[in-house]
Amino acid sequence: MIILFLCIGLLILGYFSYGKVVERIFGPDPSRPTPCSTMSDGVDYASMPTWKVFFIQLLDIAGVGPVFGPILGALYGPVALVWIVVGAIFAGAVHDYFSGMLSVRNRGASIPDVVGTFLGLHARWVMRFFSLLLLLLVGVVFVLSPAQLLGNLTGLNVQFMVACIFGYYFLATILPIDKLIGRLYPFFGALLLFMSLGVLVGMALGDAPVLPNLDVTVNTHPQGLPIWPLLFITLSCGAISGFHSTQSPLMARCIRNESRGRLVFYGAMIAEGIIALVWAAAGMTLFYGPDALFQVIQSGTPSLVVYQVCQTLLGPVGGFLAILGVIILPITSGDTAFRSSRLILAETFSLPQTRAAKRLLLAVPLFILAFLVSTQDFNLIWRYFGWSNQTLAMLVLWSAAIYLRQNGKFHWIATLPALFMTAVTVSFILQASIGFNLSPGLSNPAGVAAAALAMAVLLRVKPLTKSTFNKPKGES
Repeated sequence: MIILFLCIGLLILGYFSYGKVVERIFGPDPSRPTPCSTMSDGVDYASMPTWKVFFIQLLDIAGVGPVFGPILGALYGPVALVWIVVGAIFAGAVHDYFSGMLSVRNRGASIPDVVGTFLGLHARWVMRFFSLLLLLLVGVVFVLSPAQLLGNLTGLNVQFMVACIFGYYFLATILPIDKLIGRLYPFFGALLLFMSLGVLVGMALGDAPVLPNLDVTVNTHPQGLPIWPLLFITLSCGAISGFHSTQSPLMARCIRNESRGRLVFYGAMIAEGIIALVWAAAGMTLFYGPDALFQVIQSGTPSLVVYQVCQTLLGPVGGFLAILGVIILPITSGDTAFRSSRLILAETFSLPQTRAAKRLLLAVPLFILAFLVSTQDFNLIWRYFGWSNQTLAMLVLWSAAIYLRQNGKFHWIATLPALFMTAVTVSFILQASIGFNLSPGLSNPAGVAAAALAMAVLLRVKPLTKSTFNKPKGES
């Protein structure tokens, strides 16, 4: 248990130390008006208290991601804990902070437009494709999984439950952000924290030895899947996830002061990392080795692991809350996924969203497409999700590195994790059966070479003599 608390302590220390370094390098300006004051429209640009913005950000980026991902990561052994701590502090939280704060500095723009500012028009369209694909997949999958659970619990037709969840998503997509999401998310956040803290206390007070295996050099995956690069694709939420960059602009439109950015963006990622540590540790502790954990996952997906863990540690009430959480938490990512999709489409087609009719103009076709996808077998497409998710994170980190270099700031805080994620994503797609199916002997060196090439391109970027990006649009 000491090791688990040490890992949690390192994450908290990272927020107060490295988070402060990142903040200082970026240079927030407390006197600078934020988009919620300069562009207030009562729909997407709405000023909200910092505590509420923090909880919404946490639920936007979390859902079941920091629960299911770490459970799957636990199959690889204690190295998953190392990746969560190191990844969250030096990669994920940096990624989330810059995706949020660069959006704040760019009138609350969605991440494709932010990236396009630094990487050019072609990168903007690539990011739009990646972002919309990710958001559509997240939205659809987070309709099907809770609908199936609700159908099993209530006996109602699954398609009826799909329709009900789509109905909620539709309202959450078109209504002002403070009317539905802003009111429900604090309660959902409390549920997520209760589940995680309850599991942490239950392990601390239980009889089972916590983290019986602490050998980080041994890969314990029952199928022998390699740690590099698969762990860094599988365990995304809790360490680094490109999906977060599609969500941060939602709160960039609501944050009242730039000085709150470290808490809202960097801090929410650290909180997600703590949740991920708890669930990874539970997966390694409460089952008789990775083989037993793998069998449970195979028989019922990670949601069955969540149910068994909570019922064991928290009793029948905990088991009920676990089911409730597995139903509600994906919905908290699905609704904002569709909302983000609407905003990206609005920016693509230059459609203001203050009028309900124009929101409907984008939302209706979006939901028709999502419903059609939900009726198809898209398992093959979903297998690309992990790769495209981390590729999106890599592109955002390179954008942050270019921004810092252009402005004569210490760019290595973004460059180093960008290099790492470039090697991971390129190695994976070259090695995976859904990619080029090359041997590790070819794919891994190619991934390193791709990272080196990207580094060479970055070094050709010259610092600007006068920053223009830090000025609101319209200024010369």
